[in-house]
Amino acid sequence: MKIALVVAGVLAGLVVVGVTGLWVAARIVPRPSEVGKPTDRLSPCPASPNCVSSQGAGARHAAAPLPYTGSLDEALARLVRVLEDQKRTVIVTRTDTYVHAEARSALFRFVDDVEFVLDDREKVVHFRSASRVGRSDYGVNRARMERIRAAFTASVD
Repeated sequence: MKIALVVAGVLAGLVVVGVTGLWVAARIVPRPSEVGKPTDRLSPCPASPNCVSSQGAGARHAAAPLPYTGSLDEALARLVRVLEDQKRTVIVTRTDTYVHAEARSALFRFVDDVEFVLDDREKVVHFRSASRVGRSDYGVNRARMERIRAAFTASVD
C-alpha cells in the first residue's frame, strides 16, 4: 500500500512537471523569422506533419487554395471577417494582399501561425497554417483551415 502511494505521488509529480513544461513552452517559443512578412509566396511546411498549405508539396501538407469571385478588396474583407469570428485567433499583420494571424489552443495555449496571400490574378487565397512547437498537431491545422474554408465559402456577399 505504501509503495502504491509513493508511485502514485511520483506519477502525479511527473504529470504536473510535464504539463507545466508544455504550458511554459507554449509561451516562450518565438514566431519563426519567415512568418509575418508580407510576400506572394508562403514559407514551405517543415518535414513534420503539423502544417498544411495550399502551396505545399506532398499529400501530408497540401490543400487546395480558397477560390473567390469579386474584387481583391471584397475577398480580403471576407477573410478578415472569418478570421475575427474564429475562437482564440488574433490578426497580427494585415496588408492589401497578406494576412498573418495567431491561433491559440484552448488547453495549453500553443500558438499556430496562420498566413494568407491573396492572388487576384488567379482569384485564390493561398494559406499556410503551422504549429510553432511539437511534431504532431493531431490534424488541428488542417481542421482549422477546413473550418475557415467553409466559413469563407458561406460568407459570399
